[in-house]
Amino acid sequence: MKLAIVAGGGANFYSVEVAIQRLGIEYELTTDKAVIEAADGIIFPGVGFAKYAMDNLAQYDLIDTIKNYKKPFLGFCLGMQLLYEYSDEGNVECLGIFKGTIRKFDDSQLIVPQMGWNNCKLLRQSRLLDNVDLERDVYFVHSYYAPVNEFTVASSEYGDDFTAIAEDKNFYATQFHPEKSGAIGEQILANFIKIVQEFKG
Repeated sequence: MKLAIVAGGGANFYSVEVAIQRLGIEYELTTDKAVIEAADGIIFPGVGFAKYAMDNLAQYDLIDTIKNYKKPFLGFCLGMQLLYEYSDEGNVECLGIFKGTIRKFDDSQLIVPQMGWNNCKLLRQSRLLDNVDLERDVYFVHSYYAPVNEFTVASSEYGDDFTAIAEDKNFYATQFHPEKSGAIGEQILANFIKIVQEFKG
């Protein structure tokens, strides 16, 4: 089994690589379309600006590759937000895997970005959350958020409720950083790896 960590969506790859190495999984950090298409699963992390990240994906011809990917896919932080239809961050059309528009937190009422630990509220079951206690906090760093809708698995609250975990078919996503969320984040990554290992196509 081999994962592709997509390097076209932003920054912050070192901590992701360390987390995957700790789980003993073979991976490649890449923007190579052929490598990504051949991978058994994709991890799509990101810290950065939505429009810049979408421009990068277009440059590497990865937009349709991601949209048409049929194997397990995990995005987090910016890598989750880019899975929605549109982002107000740079006013950019995104990948459209999940319905909804990414909005900015109200910085007249809140400290933006939200930076730190917060818990989540489970709204529906997901294999991504096997043996995960959502009453334990996970680590967020973000100024923009996804709406709570039919794709939401778990929500969190910062001023308003927002999507903390989303899922549709083979696409899984978290707004928080699993690689920085201690044991709970490691369990989520381990659950995703199990999903990849058991995927039948």
